[in-house]
Amino acid sequence: MKICVLGAGALGCAIGGVLTEAGHEVWLINRNAPQVDAMNSRGLMLRDDGVDRVVRVHAATTAQGVNMDTGAVALVIVLVKSFDTRQAMQNAMSLLGPDTVVLSLQNGLGHEDILAGIVGPERVLAGKTYVGGTQLATGHVIAGTRGKQTHIGELSGVITDRARAIAETFNHAGLQTTVSDNILGTMWDKLLVNVATGALSGITRLPYGALYQVPEVEACAVAAVAEAMAVARASGIRLDTTEPRHAWVRAAEGLPPEFKASMLQSLEKGSATEVDYVNGAVVRQGAKCGVPTPVNQALVACVKGIERGLPNSMI
Repeated sequence: MKICVLGAGALGCAIGGVLTEAGHEVWLINRNAPQVDAMNSRGLMLRDDGVDRVVRVHAATTAQGVNMDTGAVALVIVLVKSFDTRQAMQNAMSLLGPDTVVLSLQNGLGHEDILAGIVGPERVLAGKTYVGGTQLATGHVIAGTRGKQTHIGELSGVITDRARAIAETFNHAGLQTTVSDNILGTMWDKLLVNVATGALSGITRLPYGALYQVPEVEACAVAAVAEAMAVARASGIRLDTTEPRHAWVRAAEGLPPEFKASMLQSLEKGSATEVDYVNGAVVRQGAKCGVPTPVNQALVACVKGIERGLPNSMI
């Protein structure tokens, strides 16, 4: 299968790397030229359980750099930052053929609507992944794929052949993937995990090993998740998560102590975070359905304050 990862940061490289190892033609699109040059010249270095290995990958800074001589891309996996979704997809239309599927595995909520407005709703699949990735250096990534679930599905809830085919491709590469008939619930279940650790990791600047040693952090995380669960239930969403603490525990399963949440990685790079699409999504939906969300409001405010103080802040 010819696959393009649109937004191949740490997570995209982790997923794209293992799909490449499984024999697929995978193109990693990353705007960072030094990162792309390193991957093309030296290969992508993946660290798994403390052991490094090199994967020979195709990388480009734009969709126009993807070799189309082998045909249109069968699957575009969208992993750009939430606020870049519209522009990134508009710039990647050259990748699409008649049967190309566009799959969002992004954090947070709302991306599928944006993508559907650009490529058409018939192309779009929704998904959530618990796979993790952390950038160690240029072209060097921790791949947290072992035992981490990925869920994909049609927004209609219908189990389709194309969703099954993508899940089979992922599973063959070692990405444990299931097709969901309740992808909206799945998306909210994943949102709960991001709510538990993302903002708190960014605010405290702690990787998971240290983050999980602070009882007060855990109490705040559980409270934020409880708010999000109340919002989901008031919105008619069917959750698999039954207790708020389950999301806190699940967030760290299978990940090394040095793992950093994506919000922390963004802040360390001096860039804006996706807090508006994670904790902010809880706040907005809570306002719509009349559920108070003071903990998530406070977390959004703290992250926004940190973003404002970044040296290269675009806020």
